[in-house]
Amino acid sequence: MKIALLIIDMQKIFLEDKKEQLNVEGACEYINYVAESIRSKKHLVIHVQDVEGADEINSESLAFIPEINVDQQDICIRKEQSNAFWNTELESILKENDVKLVIVAGFAAEHCVLFTYNGAIERGFKAVILQNGILSTKSDVITQTYRDRNIISYNVLPFIV
Repeated sequence: MKIALLIIDMQKIFLEDKKEQLNVEGACEYINYVAESIRSKKHLVIHVQDVEGADEINSESLAFIPEINVDQQDICIRKEQSNAFWNTELESILKENDVKLVIVAGFAAEHCVLFTYNGAIERGFKAVILQNGILSTKSDVITQTYRDRNIISYNVLPFIV
């Protein structure tokens, strides 16, 4: 079974001034570990960049935070909506690569992470959220997200990749 890790909106514009408040470093450790596991078995790592309302696509503030490892083989897509599937090439990339399972991680749990998770399910993919790999500015949202959705722990990955 082919797997894709979707890393949503881990960008300076959203996280640069909230790193300590949100424990960005902790989430990035989980995301980077899973990304490396996925890459090592030739599965996909896809970074999703939110450019909604941006005047300049290459703006430094839209860049990914340095705590997230972006490898040369990773795929980067840009989106203008909360759901990374909406008006992007994401679905076709996943289908072309015969992906069946989508692991969603990133920021913000109650917006883009959740909408992309739902978008994956609506398009027939199996979807899970990476435990300890999502962030939110609202303290109770992460617990609610885990309670109501399928989640996966990083230590399960070696058994499925």
